[in-house]
Amino acid sequence: MRGFCALLGSCLAPFAFLIVLELSRSLPAALTAASILIFDTGCITISQYILLDPILMFFIMGAVLSTVKFNSQRERPFSAHWWLWLVFTGVSLAGALGVKFVGLFVILLVGLNTVQDLWRLLGDLNLSLVVFGKHLLARVLTLILLPLFLYILIFAVHFVVLKKSGPGDGFFSSAFQSRLVGNNLHNASMPEYLAYGSTITVKNVRIAGGYLHSHWHLYPEGVGSRQQQITAYLHKDFNNLWLVRKQNSREEDLSAPAELVRHGDIIRLEHKETTRNLHSHLHEAPLTKKHLQVTGYGINGTGDPNDFWQ
Repeated sequence: MRGFCALLGSCLAPFAFLIVLELSRSLPAALTAASILIFDTGCITISQYILLDPILMFFIMGAVLSTVKFNSQRERPFSAHWWLWLVFTGVSLAGALGVKFVGLFVILLVGLNTVQDLWRLLGDLNLSLVVFGKHLLARVLTLILLPLFLYILIFAVHFVVLKKSGPGDGFFSSAFQSRLVGNNLHNASMPEYLAYGSTITVKNVRIAGGYLHSHWHLYPEGVGSRQQQITAYLHKDFNNLWLVRKQNSREEDLSAPAELVRHGDIIRLEHKETTRNLHSHLHEAPLTKKHLQVTGYGINGTGDPNDFWQ
């Protein structure tokens, strides 16, 4: 994979040479642009590692090169080279967007160039509306539908090929994890409702959000109340497990029918490993001073009213 990233990174200098040569028709300017990239320490460094940056830059510069080359075929519309560079532009746009959303900027650049080109064609009185319609349709097919199709295809192939569990499963939702072979949630039934006595994990809904987590460590002296730490942890761990308890109940009768948690109920969340309750009080949070500290407090169901959550 490092060799693949290095290969794409090595293409940046030739791309820069061809872009500047096409735009300026100046060999010294093209050589200067290529030399700047060849001897750029940052470009050399990122091309040595397994990073998204060389892949992204390859597709971005490929899209710019294809657009510039396509513009040079303006006098030979619908020729083989005209179609070739137009298709290459669409493929590069799909690649840029598929790597990172930063690729939207090159899509904006190509889009503005396309709008300007179509406006020029529309103002050409020697061009019939039928021919203009062909130009418009060609750009819709290659610069909108083709990139969209390739973008969806990339992820479709990704989900078909990469279907096994791995160390990064915890970043994704439980519903997605249930589709990964080897995951402990694989093909597991997802309960629609939550019952008292259930063992759950609580995950931040943000992208790459962490699981509600606790462990035996206490907050250090001088940091709020010296009680058990509550953190967010990005990976799956047994310390992410919490028991849903009734407000004043230490343990549910598992032989009795399940009692569902209703909207508005007051509950306790008990950490399964340490039996501490999720707790908050009027001490400031360690980092965000405008928020209150959250700790683990009590043991085996005992605690105080600050353990109750609605």
